[in-house]
Amino acid sequence: MKVLAVGDLVGSAGVNELKVRLKEIKEKENIDFVIVNAENSAEGMGITEKNFKDITSQNIDCITMGNHTWGKKDIFKFIDDPRIIRPANYPKGVVGKGYNMYECKGKKIAVINLMGRVDINILTENPFLEAKRIIEKIKDKVDMIFVDFHAEATAEKIALGYYLDGLVTAVFGTHTHVQTADERVMPKGTGYITDIGMTGPKESVIGMNIQASVKRFETALPERYKIAEGECIFNGVIFDIDDESSKVISIKRIYLNK
Repeated sequence: MKVLAVGDLVGSAGVNELKVRLKEIKEKENIDFVIVNAENSAEGMGITEKNFKDITSQNIDCITMGNHTWGKKDIFKFIDDPRIIRPANYPKGVVGKGYNMYECKGKKIAVINLMGRVDINILTENPFLEAKRIIEKIKDKVDMIFVDFHAEATAEKIALGYYLDGLVTAVFGTHTHVQTADERVMPKGTGYITDIGMTGPKESVIGMNIQASVKRFETALPERYKIAEGECIFNGVIFDIDDESSKVISIKRIYLNK
């Protein structure tokens, strides 16, 4: 089985790039299951109902979110749809689900969404402990578990990879929008990569307009971020899973640009 995780969609440009590229990638790579991070799809802040419909129309299986989950009020219209999950370590009682279980080719697949706490100013529960709690609850019900860890700090991501090594099928990082070249199978068999990158404008500062971004750093004054324009890149990773053992055989990074 092959599972594709698509890097953070940035703005309508990222959503359009998904619509242009996904079908071809699925056919070429024989993809069975697709996870897409879409917390930046509404011009960098959250997800709208239109974004949700556009993304799900591409026959994806699961949408994950992150620190901009609540950026658009539209999300409350579809947060209970099983195709979308938000970080599981939000406080108890928050609407939506932090994980969900799906079926694909006779296998039961769980996807867990977690958010880091280092340099992300949102009050959340401990992602490490929350991951263990969920895994203990579902481990006998599923064949594979994938974790989207939406986090800023590389060290926090690597630490979670080791913490969950042997307990989940794969841990992949999102949020930084910069694809890392450290994909590997960890000592106890869990597939890992620190960040799968972004799907959005190529000539940009992590998807944002270059001039506006530079001005913020140059002057230290507030400057409204705007999505960059122009050609896009498509980032993601493919996990090749052994059908019998449900273990990762290999990890392939995807980096496409026009």
